[in-house]
Amino acid sequence: MTYRQLGLSGLKVSELCLGTMTFGHGTTESEAKEMVSRAFDAGINFFDTANSYADSQSEVFLGKALRDRRREAVVATKFYNPMGEGPNDSGMSRYHIMNAIDDSLTRLGMDHVDIYYIHHVDQQTPIEEMLRALDDLVRQGKVRYIACSNYEAWRLMDALWTSRANGLSEFVCYQPQYSLVVRDIERDLIPACRHAGLGVVTWSPLAGGFLSGKYQPGERTRPGARSEAGWAYPIDYFADNADETLRALLDVAARLDRTPSQTAIRWVLEQSGVSSVIIGARTLEHLEDNIASTGWKLAPEAAAELSDVSAPRIAYPEAMEWPRDAARLSAIRSHGAGP
Repeated sequence: MTYRQLGLSGLKVSELCLGTMTFGHGTTESEAKEMVSRAFDAGINFFDTANSYADSQSEVFLGKALRDRRREAVVATKFYNPMGEGPNDSGMSRYHIMNAIDDSLTRLGMDHVDIYYIHHVDQQTPIEEMLRALDDLVRQGKVRYIACSNYEAWRLMDALWTSRANGLSEFVCYQPQYSLVVRDIERDLIPACRHAGLGVVTWSPLAGGFLSGKYQPGERTRPGARSEAGWAYPIDYFADNADETLRALLDVAARLDRTPSQTAIRWVLEQSGVSSVIIGARTLEHLEDNIASTGWKLAPEAAAELSDVSAPRIAYPEAMEWPRDAARLSAIRSHGAGP
């Protein structure tokens, strides 16, 4: 297992992170313990959950599985989603944040979490209120690092500026959706994270199972799969060339003698700026397959084929502005001022 530095922090995390959204939702408590133990055996030290996963059972199952190995684990959880019927039982107000962390720590059976993510965007709470509350949690020792998920690039940079201007704890990483069929973050978010020094911890590298090998081009649902239940299957975000990309993935994986899952995860792991990839296995068999995405590299021609076939269309203003540097250099050279 390779360990990567998380952003500008000194924290080292495994390049694979075990996501636990299935814990309590298709994965039993005993299966969860087996999966956590296998993850440790494979060198995974990074575990991701959220207070709303499986009606909070994910945190409970993960906490029990880590009970005797807490010091070996980097534990991340999230807050935002409604956790009750009250008007203050969701969002990012100071009121909710203080309640949410205490509730998560109780379920996890821990005195702190290592990374505390804002799960979604709250447009009703002032950003400084949210950041000051999170800074207080860091100072209290309940949270080691703060982070966010699903932010637009401008909102992410605004939060970082607010933290820096007020001497508050800053986000150490960002958690976006990213796969061969959902590459939107390459336009603004990856460059923003690289510019600001944030780690990137991606989720859904298999696009809800679409890239796992269970589907064929043209298929969007499978009996017994997440797609049939409409659960954690992000079809609305798929690129228009998703079927062409899946066809290429199946061909490349066969040539490499790898499974489609391993190949798709490996592609994400090799993309610039990525710190860790969350794998969300439902069974031990799925986990074993995903773990096998580490310890090897895609052949250059295979990586190029997958990148080319899945490449998103360059949009304005990049499409207009990217050629300008080359044109400027060409003009300089033509006047003898360049090399």
